[in-house]
Amino acid sequence: MKAIRIHEHGGVEKLCYEEAPEPKLMAPTDVIVKLKAAALNHSDLCIRRGLKGTGVTLPHILGSDGAGIVTQVGELVSHIREGDAVCLYPANGCGRCGFCRTDRELMCIQLRVLGEHENGTYAEYVRLPARNCFPIPAGLSFDEAAAFPLVYIAVWRMLVTNAELKPGEHVLILGIGGGVATAALQVAAQMGTHIIVTSSSDDKLATAKTLGADYGINYRNTDFSTEVRRVTGKRGVDVAVNCIGGDSWARSLACLAKGGRLVSCGAVAGPSPQTDIRRIFWNHLRVFGSTLGTRGEFKQLLNFMERSQIKPVIDQVLPLKEASIGHRSLEEGKQFGKIVLRMDE
Repeated sequence: MKAIRIHEHGGVEKLCYEEAPEPKLMAPTDVIVKLKAAALNHSDLCIRRGLKGTGVTLPHILGSDGAGIVTQVGELVSHIREGDAVCLYPANGCGRCGFCRTDRELMCIQLRVLGEHENGTYAEYVRLPARNCFPIPAGLSFDEAAAFPLVYIAVWRMLVTNAELKPGEHVLILGIGGGVATAALQVAAQMGTHIIVTSSSDDKLATAKTLGADYGINYRNTDFSTEVRRVTGKRGVDVAVNCIGGDSWARSLACLAKGGRLVSCGAVAGPSPQTDIRRIFWNHLRVFGSTLGTRGEFKQLLNFMERSQIKPVIDQVLPLKEASIGHRSLEEGKQFGKIVLRMDE
């Protein structure tokens, strides 16, 4: 099969479009999926550079998100058949620990994620447990079905499970245009909240308003924490979505109203920000960190997407062999929404 593999860590030039062995069923509960599309995530960049510390076995196939058609099923698989169109939940735990037994395997110490610990979706075929395959929500194309799982399940856990976002609340979303931030905008808009977004691009701020943002702040021209206080009448926001880290972390805390919640699943601008801890306990703030979400939350998300008819925002679709172009775009922050790789081009 054709795949994008890395034989060593480094820049985009390490992405090799080449022949790779097709995956085989390893367990009676596995399936093989012929992928139609895969999507890029910032975690792919980190793994390519060797920054994740996951100890991948080289050569390695990147990619945690994908959608396609089931072509083989293990002998113990009963809920999925050959020919089913599926999207993929990317994580798998040990199945034995307390976290796994209580549907919290995203916290399993032996957690394995497609594209990180196992060969992923930048390929024509992928093997994974059958229980990680779910029907594609009605109305979504393969491109769209590949674009949502990783970022939308992270957003669902952050906003719905952890922050318990409610209609009418005020939400701040930093770095609009990125996959997580754009997904957060769409979910928050569907929930009837008041949304403030930030970006260094006026064009991205304008696009965000077409998707439901009420107010945009160009942080290159304006201190966003001061502007958020002004816009909210000095009250602040109820929820801040910060997957950037760095210098923006303390300013995000400064944007929160009393009892506010800050949620995060990333730190692309740096993992060690300065924080005034007193602001957290003086103002009764809560800080939630998360990465993925549970399978139960994934099912909730699928129902939400089908009923709300949300479709992930796709910035561009590239042939699999042009994955390096997508990586460059993601590194430069040029995209608005997800970058998708298509296998049949």
